[in-house]
Amino acid sequence: QVQLVESGGGLVQAGGSLRLSCAASGRTGSINVMGWFRQAPGKEREFVAARSWSGNSIYYADSVKGRFTISGDNAKNTGYLLMNSLKPEDTAVYYCAARTRMFLSIAIMGAPNEYDYWGQGTQVTVSS
Repeated sequence: QVQLVESGGGLVQAGGSLRLSCAASGRTGSINVMGWFRQAPGKEREFVAARSWSGNSIYYADSVKGRFTISGDNAKNTGYLLMNSLKPEDTAVYYCAARTRMFLSIAIMGAPNEYDYWGQGTQVTVSS
């Protein structure tokens, strides 16, 4: 089992920045990929970014490319999502997710069903 806890959400003005953290515990040695998703009210969960646990493979949604940066500190079992140039349309609950199944390709990590564990989410609100 892997437990994930997100933190760092909050209220920020458009153009501002936030850094989300995802602390993993339990069988962290089994994590192969950590990803970030978001869900706005009335919308489906949307892929944001994914990173192989080694850091060798990274994948971003087009909507955040160039503004968001995914990273991780394996020694701390923590993943991060640095969000710059935030827009009101970035407002959502942000979730981190972990995959413990074999890592096949970063290109498929945009699908929620490729992940095995999820955090409880953290709210990000961007005001205009």
